[in-house]
Amino acid sequence: MEIYEIMQLDTENLTLVLQSSEEILAWADSLDAATRAEISPDWLARIRTSTAPDPWTHGFTILHQASGARIGSCAYKGPPDADQTIEIAYGVDPAYQGRGVATEAAQALVEHAMRSGQVRVVRAHTRPDGKASMRVLGKLGFTCIGEVFDPEDGLVLRWEIQKAD
Repeated sequence: MEIYEIMQLDTENLTLVLQSSEEILAWADSLDAATRAEISPDWLARIRTSTAPDPWTHGFTILHQASGARIGSCAYKGPPDADQTIEIAYGVDPAYQGRGVATEAAQALVEHAMRSGQVRVVRAHTRPDGKASMRVLGKLGFTCIGEVFDPEDGLVLRWEIQKAD
């Protein structure tokens, strides 16, 4: 595993700070059993065996620069695959929803992935009723590819954006 020097991504209003394994495991332990059951066991296993924070595996805490408040999280759902495709995920605290935070955080993930030289396609999945996430992805230039069945999330809409040549 590579060790990365980039431990945070800065945008106009946000700082995305790479989480440590300890932070992630403490967060998972703090959840109620039903919520914890929704976390990918494969991802938790990768976190437990990692030797250093890795942006492809560990998530980012979203900090609001002006206030310093923790307002959400975002992540890649694993390292780039053989086709140079990666999936992103994000969530914003309800008090900060509707303010462009998800769009700004997702844009930072897309830009970081495309600059890495390891990614040519960024993917995201939304629930069929996830209108807010659909708006975020549409603003960023993602295209809805269609419905797919995700083994962890069930029926979802797949969105993709490709690296410009």
